[in-house]
Amino acid sequence: MPATDADHPPAQRSDRAWAIAFARLVLGLIFFMAGCYKVFEQGPLEHARRWFLPYSDTFLPVWSLWAVGTAIPFVELCAGGLLVVGWRVREALIALGGVIVIVTFGHLLKEPLYPFHEHVIPRLALLVFVLAMPRTDDRFSVDQLVRRRGSTPTGAAP
Repeated sequence: MPATDADHPPAQRSDRAWAIAFARLVLGLIFFMAGCYKVFEQGPLEHARRWFLPYSDTFLPVWSLWAVGTAIPFVELCAGGLLVVGWRVREALIALGGVIVIVTFGHLLKEPLYPFHEHVIPRLALLVFVLAMPRTDDRFSVDQLVRRRGSTPTGAAP
């Protein structure tokens, strides 16, 4: 039988909530700030040109390199921002998981022994941790506020 909140002391539930919040915030900031840079400073077209077009000598169609290379900055910006505020966390994590998979594939395509411990594995570890935690334990998020409001009967005080 799975453990419930009643099976854990309040301090342990609070520690779990803080752990999730810190992991979610760090991961969100990493992707949000990268997205800000790629969208507003580097520019999505330059991002695609610099990081994706070098793969035009592979089996990948050039149109797909442009499409994915220009979309990823916006995914990082939006999904990272969603994680920072804690809104639509599951959807944001899945979107960023897709980015991590694409980046992993690309690195392996060019360099089969790419050192993933430098940036892929830390991001993946944070993502998997937050995704594996029960949504109800992420108490410091907009998602939790929405859940609490949705469970409050109409006209009753929260």
